[in-house]
Parts: sequence; C-alpha cells; structure tokens
Amino acid sequence: MSMSVREARLRRHRRVRGKVSGTVERPRLAVFRSNRGIFAQLVDDEAGRTLASASWLAQRSFKGTKTEQAAAVGKALAAEAKKAGIETCVFDRGGYLYHGRVKALAEGAREGGLRF
Repeated sequence: MSMSVREARLRRHRRVRGKVSGTVERPRLAVFRSNRGIFAQLVDDEAGRTLASASWLAQRSFKGTKTEQAAAVGKALAAEAKKAGIETCVFDRGGYLYHGRVKALAEGAREGGLRF
C-alpha cells in the first residue's frame, strides 16, 4: 500500500516531532511549505502557543524565486523573534527535506540573528 506524498511527509513530520519540542526559552521553528509560498512560526509546545510567525503573504510585491522568497520569510521571522525577545530556537523541518526552500528559510533566519 503506497502512501501519497502528503501522507509520507506527515509521517516524517511525526517522526521529527518525536524528537523536537519547543519551550518558551527555545521555541520550535515550524515550517510549512505550499506550492506558492512558505510559512514559518515559533511555537512553544508546552503552552501550545505561537510566539512569532512570518509568511510569504507579508511580502506583497515580492520579485524573485521561491527560494529567495523563503530566505526573506526567514529574515522576517528572525525580526519578529527579536521583538518577542527570542534568540534561540529548535528547527522543525516539518517532514520536508532540509534542502532548497526549507534550507533557504533556515539560513535567512540565521542571518537575521536566530541561533539554532
């Protein structure tokens, strides 16, 4: 019985989530990638709260590739995190391979000053 791509990703995500959990001090940087854009949020799993978030929807007049878009979202998330007083986080790749857009977002967040 073969799985759909989505089911396979969700299975990988559950596996990652078994090992990765966010706290107030070190929230989890959760990534969601859609065909058109990318979303990221910093989650405190103990309280089940989102502490900061960023998405491609904020960059209205964005020109460039989706990879560049992802890097911009990473930087925006880092800026939000700074406002919320968050310096470190744990990266949750959400079942996606650490490659391309997901990697670009992570590197953008690191450039913006988030440590993970």
